Amino acid sequence: MIDGIDEGRVESWLVANVAGVEAPFSYQRIGGGRSNLTFSVTDAGGRRFVLRRPPLGHVLATAHDMTREHRAITAMGPTAVPVPATLGLCTDGSVNDAPFYVMTLVAGDVVDSADKAAPIGPAVRAAMAENLIEVLVSLHDLDVDDIGLGDLGRREGYIDRQLSRWSKQWDGSKTRELPVVDDVAARLARRVPAQQGVGVVHGDFRFGNCITDTATGRIEAVLDWELCTLGDPLADLGYLGVFWADDDGTGGGVNDPSTAGGFGDFGAAVERYAAHSKRDLSDVNYYVAFQLWRSAVIMEGVYARYLHGAMGEPTTGDDMLYLEQAPVALSERAHDALTHLP
Repeated sequence: MIDGIDEGRVESWLVANVAGVEAPFSYQRIGGGRSNLTFSVTDAGGRRFVLRRPPLGHVLATAHDMTREHRAITAMGPTAVPVPATLGLCTDGSVNDAPFYVMTLVAGDVVDSADKAAPIGPAVRAAMAENLIEVLVSLHDLDVDDIGLGDLGRREGYIDRQLSRWSKQWDGSKTRELPVVDDVAARLARRVPAQQGVGVVHGDFRFGNCITDTATGRIEAVLDWELCTLGDPLADLGYLGVFWADDDGTGGGVNDPSTAGGFGDFGAAVERYAAHSKRDLSDVNYYVAFQLWRSAVIMEGVYARYLHGAMGEPTTGDDMLYLEQAPVALSERAHDALTHLP
């Protein structure tokens, strides 16, 4: 038995709906994600692909929409944004208790820590940093109507909508009262920048959600589109600032390779984005503060799911302590960033 996979029913669905696959199948949980569950699937002939489904148990409405994620990846397929190819979508909850989709397995590595960056030479680290920004600009340059995503979400008022959404998410998932979260939300609401156009916003864009060719530094695929919507593209750039360390590796997030050093600092990343984009980046620090706060809300939701056993496996005491403390630390960073805005 594998938590999250009804092997008999999923096998029947795969044979009927995915071209060229052969039963029986083996399944292995992959990735360190704390949201949707991802499995590597191997068929009888050795063909490998990927299955994605929501977390086990109760989840907040719309927070883990497989149809939306499948639609976004399918739309990106013909564009300059690298994504896996989608192979099928199951919306019948009787098959596996929740919708799921399958996609190709892209070769490469998820470089999401300093340890994983350690064997990578300085030239490749620099190429990774450059290509990540180039991919982000390519995403934000897409015409949402041309790629069939013009109705993915409301186009204007993105930050206002996000503040409302994540405040409600906080109310629905919090395990304790944290006044700093509410204080930051109020301060963000008082200083919302004017939105510059509309684009596809990934919502979780970082090295840890990309597959990278560590021989060349090329981003081979962007993953985890569950949070994508339409709105203010600069929100994605601000999100990178949550994780990006200084060039010597200080600061940043524990789950980002930039903490190994050699990737350039966030200021350099912003300059690279500016070199390829006509957007005014003078308010980029606001977006960093916003994303720190949003990350705090998300981490509280993750902590709540682990407390209630919705992720299908236990986690260690140290991990639980990290999850418990992360919302506070992120909110305090956001508070500090807002204090230092011009």
